[in-house]
Amino acid sequence: MWERWGDERAAMVVLLRRARTERQERETVARVVEVGSASQLLGEEQPSLFGGAAQDELPAARAELEHWASQSIGVYTLTEPDYPQQLSSAFDAPGLVFTRGVLRSEDAGVAVVGSRSASSGALADAEALARGLVARGLSVVSGLAAGIDTAATEAALDAGGRAVGVIGTGVYHAYPPDNLGLHRRVVASGLVLSPFWPDTPPSKTTFPRRNGTMSAYCRATVIVAAGPRSGTRIQARKAVEHGRPVILLRSVLKGRDWAHELQGCPDVHVADGVDEALAVLDEIVRRPAEMDRLLRDIVGLP
Repeated sequence: MWERWGDERAAMVVLLRRARTERQERETVARVVEVGSASQLLGEEQPSLFGGAAQDELPAARAELEHWASQSIGVYTLTEPDYPQQLSSAFDAPGLVFTRGVLRSEDAGVAVVGSRSASSGALADAEALARGLVARGLSVVSGLAAGIDTAATEAALDAGGRAVGVIGTGVYHAYPPDNLGLHRRVVASGLVLSPFWPDTPPSKTTFPRRNGTMSAYCRATVIVAAGPRSGTRIQARKAVEHGRPVILLRSVLKGRDWAHELQGCPDVHVADGVDEALAVLDEIVRRPAEMDRLLRDIVGLP
């Protein structure tokens, strides 16, 4: 795909490298979407936005892309067809994503997330959920953090399923460092995806952004366990903003004001246990086929 999309990727690299803040990145991506092409936007040469001859930076961007490719790092722009389709539908989709492993444009994945310091019972629930998703042919998505993320990912891999890690660093890093081996297992048979430059270290701002990318990537998010100030609440709220279903295990509601507030939001479900959560997911997964059948009935197609 380099011959066809190399210049578009290089143009996006130039544009986003010039953004100094997250807000500027969002504004740049919004303009690319409006114009329809990073290359076209770059060619407009508007000094008020880019501050100079941005096209002069294209050779360095191409060299950077070739370097990443030599390290088996995939790079995809929001404007190309190989970009994950479910992620591209989000209002705040990143302009670039970086990958290691096998990217599937239409990956049917469900996020299983929760506390880093979960109880043994919650860890067992995460493992059971992951096995249930694998049995249904769904990818198990997590942030590859400690606790619930690790339990769900390891269970998915042990069951022979596909695991996807949407991480809060660049793909050069593994966080926490103890999960480096797990990262490598995921890359070997699934996918690690990041919305950050490959050398980006962990920080207090990267993980909330990661949660937003993960919620958009998934068909649904299941919250297995969460502390009062758990980062999983960010993913649940972002999933609601993205119009993605959220399933809360009932234990998450205990003492969690944010979880109670989410109950009244559209497509937020509370499940009494793993079996009920999987039953809700079965209904969610059937929706596209049911919508297709309904549309066919409306237009009179067989």
